[in-house]
Amino acid sequence: MSADSKASNSKFLKGTLILTASSIVVKVIGSLNWIILSRVLGGEGIGLYQMGFPIYLMAITVSSAGVPVAISIITSEKLANKDYRGAKRVFNVSLRVLLLTGLLFSSSLFFGADWLVNNHIIRDSRAYYSIIALAPAVFFVTFLASFRGYLQGWQIMTPTAVSEIVEQLTRVITMLVFADLFMPYGLAFAAGGASMGAGVGAFCALLVLMWFYRRLKQRLQKEMAEQDDSAPVESAGHIIKRLLKLALPVSLTSLMLPIGANLDLLIVPQRLEAAGFNIHHATELFGYLTGMAVPLVNLATIFTAAMTISLVPSISESRAVGSFDAIRDKIRIAFRVAMIITFPCFMGLYCLAEKVAALVYNATGAAPAIQTMSIGILFLGMHQISTGILQGLGRTAIPVINMIIACIVKIVMSWYLTAVPELGIRGASMATVADFAVAAIINMGFIYKLTGYSFSVGSIIRPCFASCVMGAAIYGVLMLTESMGMWCVLFAMAVAVPVYALALLACGGLNKEDLDNVPFVGRRLLAVGQRFGLFK
Repeated sequence: MSADSKASNSKFLKGTLILTASSIVVKVIGSLNWIILSRVLGGEGIGLYQMGFPIYLMAITVSSAGVPVAISIITSEKLANKDYRGAKRVFNVSLRVLLLTGLLFSSSLFFGADWLVNNHIIRDSRAYYSIIALAPAVFFVTFLASFRGYLQGWQIMTPTAVSEIVEQLTRVITMLVFADLFMPYGLAFAAGGASMGAGVGAFCALLVLMWFYRRLKQRLQKEMAEQDDSAPVESAGHIIKRLLKLALPVSLTSLMLPIGANLDLLIVPQRLEAAGFNIHHATELFGYLTGMAVPLVNLATIFTAAMTISLVPSISESRAVGSFDAIRDKIRIAFRVAMIITFPCFMGLYCLAEKVAALVYNATGAAPAIQTMSIGILFLGMHQISTGILQGLGRTAIPVINMIIACIVKIVMSWYLTAVPELGIRGASMATVADFAVAAIINMGFIYKLTGYSFSVGSIIRPCFASCVMGAAIYGVLMLTESMGMWCVLFAMAVAVPVYALALLACGGLNKEDLDNVPFVGRRLLAVGQRFGLFK
């Protein structure tokens, strides 16, 4: 591996770790917020707060969901060819477009809130205040997408990470303060006050990104001064056309998630009733799947989701200079690291499903859904990585088409399997896992076609073997510590991590080069391993 290639790989892995760390912090803050906010607003207040969010999420998805990815792709291409003026122009054009788009969608939500309530699209008129309070957030979220995408195009992930933490922290503080402040005026005003947090958080995130941009701008002025002025200038119209071509499919990809959730809402409870469950039990089982199992799977794939963001501009950079060897090398590392991370997450959740259901949710009935969905960690991780690769290759439409195909498979499987009494909610879980698997496998086929990269069997077998050893260790610990109640989960996890690491080293799944490539802590871990004779 050349020095340039090694530096490039280290850059995207560094970005992945930074984004993973920020995602964990954001999740922790968000979880604590829900506990406190639920106590302040109560069930009815949370319901009013939540009523405005589907429309808000739809607005920001349509207005800006695919834009950061599109900007990062085009920016990284320009930078790979040393076209710093071109990169700056992409940012300036996208900034103006998103300013107008943000104003349009924000105004539409604010002035359309009354129409949504009067036409009973929002069933409870008290949610009006929550909707209008979310309108400013649409503008700020849309506007900051240009800064986030541009900085990601430079493969600088720290601004995104810091802005996400600041956004979540200020959002949570504002939500709790205003919810409590407006509570004397009634639940409707309190829920509206809580909704104001989204706008304040997005505004603070925008300030953070503008500060990072200003620092980068000083560096960019020097690079632009050294650039040849005779380089052709891309027209604003052509830039907008390229942005739309790349961003629209990514936005559609984002829309597929709520569409899939709505299909589950229509199909799963109905088919559970067909399997013989009464409406109350069917609703309970549906909650186990969507409200308990799915969030755990999403939590387990934080790393691969972060890697996707970091991978897009890195792949795009290599594509711009025609270095397919570098592309294949990045793909190899991305999938290898993803397998090393997702296999133990799958095995751990599979073995501890019942214990986790009791410890986290106090609902052992969720164990079957959690156990079945744990397999989805592998395929969702693969799907996220493969989607990022295809987006980096400029083929943003391919993942959308594949997701539609996978969604059709899910609908068919969910319809038939959920209605089987012996399967029930496991059938719906299997359909969701199949959804991830089909999309990931088709994506992999396109990656092979476009780059010539074929998946290494060793990258699957070694983490799989190490995970099986880890799983056996978990079951052993659970048997020995069964009388200790929920403490046995902590003991099992404490044993699982070193067992997996040692098993992975023993079967050659982790080597010196792997650790050397890991930013921040890789060389220190390598030194410790060599001291204990784990590496020669």
